[in-house]
Amino acid sequence: MKPRIAKIDRKTKEVTIRGKLNLDGSGRSTVATGVRFLDHMLELFAKHGLFDLALTAKGDLDVDLHHTNEDLGLALGEAFKRALGEKRGIRRMGSAFVPMDESLARVRSVADLSGRPYFRLDWAAKRGADSFRRLTDRRSGFPYDLDDARHFLESFVTESRITVHLDVLKADGDIHHILEAVFKALGRSLRGAVERDPRVKGVPSTKGKL
Repeated sequence: MKPRIAKIDRKTKEVTIRGKLNLDGSGRSTVATGVRFLDHMLELFAKHGLFDLALTAKGDLDVDLHHTNEDLGLALGEAFKRALGEKRGIRRMGSAFVPMDESLARVRSVADLSGRPYFRLDWAAKRGADSFRRLTDRRSGFPYDLDDARHFLESFVTESRITVHLDVLKADGDIHHILEAVFKALGRSLRGAVERDPRVKGVPSTKGKL
């Protein structure tokens, strides 16, 4: 079958993004966005989703990472939607549990390639709200926090027009491990959702359209 590939091309006064996404790849990636932690997360996303991803960005990081982070989510989401095309013959939904040492992220329902954008991140870790506030506090000195990840993922979901529920079930305060589990789980759930199923004829919806 023809590979599902889309170019990534977005340019604003703040950010220039170029690249290519192949949904039927082998997990290879070359990512250079200027935000090294996000590069690492996207490499994990591609590896575990079995997506081939080439991505470069040049943004106004001298201001902060906000514009680059948001536009990368939008650009990748648009490419994901275009690569999917009419969504014929796909499984449509996928889910995954991924541990990372003491952290456990769950993407559930999880990814539904429904054509209806919705994103939810639930924090069910033992320390609850106090832990969440601490991990999103920039005074901690960590260069990429949970709010940054939420903003990226919301942008990705909005532009790709998919439904994603993320649950962080366990966490012991290591933001790197938490986000690593999240991006791996997202990649794996989307891998299942985009997979072609020979038993699915046409679009997997009673409406006949996604």
